[in-house]
Amino acid sequence: MKRNIAKKLAKRKKKIAKKLKKRNWQNQPQPMFAGTNIHYDIDGRNKGIANGGIGIIHQLASKSGLVKEIDARLQLLKRHLPYHESDHVLNIAYNIIAGGHCLEDIELLRNDEAWLNALGAEIIPDPTTAGDFLRRFDEDTITELMEIKNTIRKKIWQQQPKTFLRQAVVNVDGTICPTDGQCKQGMDISYDGQWGYHPLVVSLSSTREPLYIVNRSANAPSHLDSAKWIDKSLDLVCDIFGKVRLRGDTDFSLTEHFDKWDRRCMFVFGMDAMPNLVKIANGIDSSDWQLLQKKPKYEVKTRNRKRPGNVKEQVVKTRGFKNVQTEAEHIAEFAYKPGKCKKTYRMIVLRKTIKVTKGELKLFDDIRYFFYITNDMKMSSEALIEFYRGRADHENDIEQLKNGVRALQALSDSLLSNWAYMVIASLAWDLKAWFGMLLPYRHLGLQVLRMEFKRFINTFIKIPCLIIKTGRRIFYRFVGYNTRLKHVINFPQAIRAAGFT
Repeated sequence: MKRNIAKKLAKRKKKIAKKLKKRNWQNQPQPMFAGTNIHYDIDGRNKGIANGGIGIIHQLASKSGLVKEIDARLQLLKRHLPYHESDHVLNIAYNIIAGGHCLEDIELLRNDEAWLNALGAEIIPDPTTAGDFLRRFDEDTITELMEIKNTIRKKIWQQQPKTFLRQAVVNVDGTICPTDGQCKQGMDISYDGQWGYHPLVVSLSSTREPLYIVNRSANAPSHLDSAKWIDKSLDLVCDIFGKVRLRGDTDFSLTEHFDKWDRRCMFVFGMDAMPNLVKIANGIDSSDWQLLQKKPKYEVKTRNRKRPGNVKEQVVKTRGFKNVQTEAEHIAEFAYKPGKCKKTYRMIVLRKTIKVTKGELKLFDDIRYFFYITNDMKMSSEALIEFYRGRADHENDIEQLKNGVRALQALSDSLLSNWAYMVIASLAWDLKAWFGMLLPYRHLGLQVLRMEFKRFINTFIKIPCLIIKTGRRIFYRFVGYNTRLKHVINFPQAIRAAGFT
């Protein structure tokens, strides 16, 4: 960072710290929001944008080779009049990073001269053209676009420290994406009565990146074609990471693939409580059951605070509703060979003792079994249960893709075009992850990886600045300030340090 820039940042930091300094206020005669003499005018020379952080995102996309890879490998346009494939892809992704929720929001950016100047563009595709571009995709080109992103992903993974590359945890799950449309090709009704699609999401746990997103009709079972995409994910991570772990719920216990996956990774899957498994669990000797101790969510460093009363529980008791509570959890294990496997695996069974009450009256105790199958013979049963339950964080990743990035939306008119939109829109989430991984401040980078998309946009993207074009250079002159601004200014150096030129 240049010395004069550092001085200006320090001055702004000092100024805002002075304003926020705690002081003993006197009783104020009027509210703090006292600005009433407000006038509007238009600057005749300078042009500015609210999303000053878009410059570092575009540099990341360009310097990492993403733009060149898209134009070289994605052949959807016979002639470039005037746009290339990368223009369309980045146009949709940048619209989301700028806070857009749908393709129509592109029209606002398209009519913003400062936005065009900031990206060095004469013009960008309008919403209708963007929709037409999505309809050009078929399954092969959508898969190729995901492989293009994975090519860049591997380059950025290889820049990470050795501790990052020791282990990869791959999560797999499906989610329902509802739509109110009635004429969208490929849509169907799900098991819970929702019309829409049922995309499969395979992601990397440590960075929360979706390695593959596969759109399917809403009536498709979660495991449909999942083995194919799990294999692709293993192909992607096995060459980079030292150890690979795979986890999924009962829908992905595809026993015919266990022997193949056993040679490539450690896996843990939930298993349905089938009658034969329940019979085995009932036959386990009582001395073989061990109490499962739950670890505290966090360590109390000072003293325990008094917890407030549980309002929900009070209402349930007062109104005499039926209440189901877990009283205790015990675990045991046994060897099990699925019918479609040649190898015997380790089956862990969790026995839950359920207390059923109605108001203040205890009705009965219920016993429920949960089964988990794994090829890991070393890790303790308690650790494997904890590892499996960690997949719940994948629900947070899907929630962010769904309602944060709004990538899992049915904005187009067919299954394939909506699939293409999901893959392109998820690039906004990928760029956030890549930004975090390339930050030189490792602690801040990890915070970015865990950060909600909205907070990332408000922290690193929505920084007002002036756009000044001089010669062959585009200057982003920041007029806004926050405590993370210096990391935005320093990020181009981080890109160069990673070897991206």
